[in-house]
Amino acid sequence: MDEIEIPSHFLCPISMQLMRDPVIVATGITYDRESIEKWLYSCKNNICPLTKQDLQNTDLTPNHTLRRLIQAWCTLNASNGIERIPTPKPPVEKSQILKLINEAKNSSKMQAKCLKRLRSISQGSQSDRKSLEAAGSVEFLASIIIKKNDEVDDHVSDEALNLLYNLDPSDEKFKKLVNDEHGTKFVDSLLQILKCGNFQSRAYAIMLLKSALSVADPTHLISAKIELFIEIVHILKDQISQQATKAALKLLVEICPWGRNRIKAIEAGAVYVLIEILLVTSEKRTSELVLTLLDKLCRTADGRAELLKHGAGLAVVSKKIYRVSHVASDRAVRIVSSVCKYSATSRVLQEMLQVGAVAKLCLVLQVENNSKTLERVKEILKLHSRIWKDSPCIPAFLFSSYPA
Repeated sequence: MDEIEIPSHFLCPISMQLMRDPVIVATGITYDRESIEKWLYSCKNNICPLTKQDLQNTDLTPNHTLRRLIQAWCTLNASNGIERIPTPKPPVEKSQILKLINEAKNSSKMQAKCLKRLRSISQGSQSDRKSLEAAGSVEFLASIIIKKNDEVDDHVSDEALNLLYNLDPSDEKFKKLVNDEHGTKFVDSLLQILKCGNFQSRAYAIMLLKSALSVADPTHLISAKIELFIEIVHILKDQISQQATKAALKLLVEICPWGRNRIKAIEAGAVYVLIEILLVTSEKRTSELVLTLLDKLCRTADGRAELLKHGAGLAVVSKKIYRVSHVASDRAVRIVSSVCKYSATSRVLQEMLQVGAVAKLCLVLQVENNSKTLERVKEILKLHSRIWKDSPCIPAFLFSSYPA
């Protein structure tokens, strides 16, 4: 196929590949459906890639004439190994999806069949997925999840949960789910799945909770229940999947700016579990999220006490300085600073020498460029210089960095 010259008007302007399903956008330019849908929906662009004009209307019109010309050209070149492109299936109409959902609403026996069809549609084009959302499938799936253990059996509810996650609803849809009159019911239903669901359902539930609460009204977050923190910590303990772990960590980051929520997270055992994750993970983003959370929690006396109670708490935090990223180093220094300012007993100060935390702080002075971090480290070292400055635990090449 590389030796055959493909007519230029058969090539998609974005991918420069032979178009399999040519469609016309509002500016009159033809693109391959898969490429333009990725441009519009996955990359969230609203301009025509070729003309750079705004697309007020993102409807895609099939270019049947061009598609037939491409198919005819493929047939003429079949002897050269060119396969004829199949005629694409037409996009699913919104009215078809509405009819399907209404039938399932009116008959519980139709729900399983409806979910199977919705799953099939969701595996199609981006246009089909957009039609699913426009037809109210997100709200329909959420209603099934809310009715779990009440009017819906576990299999149907789990299928709805799976499908809702894979649909990847827009932020607007999630806002509507958590901020309308049924928002509390939806969040409580996901929390119930975290408590009682199987591993896969719990993974989907935590990822949906993360997406939903990240766009929720702050009043919902400030009044988060202690049960939510307990179940998030259980997800972190169980290490169901890397995706679920990251979702749980991001969710904690979202809901822990408030003091009351930090206390709830600490009471749920978050500090211990976060340290255990930090001890075993080598993944950059996970380490950054854990250190960000520990920084938030160690701004409270209870959080610092839990960190110091763990035998490896101080050691693993200081070890991550210059082992992960600049972000991780900054968060680790903040944690050490909180401990040194507010929880610096003689035992803690000696432990910091023994685990190499003080040596790491001296290293920061030699290589760090961030002025705020440097000032923070200097403040820590000056604060406890009487105990640390002459310690044999600080290597000679680092000792010269110790501030006067």
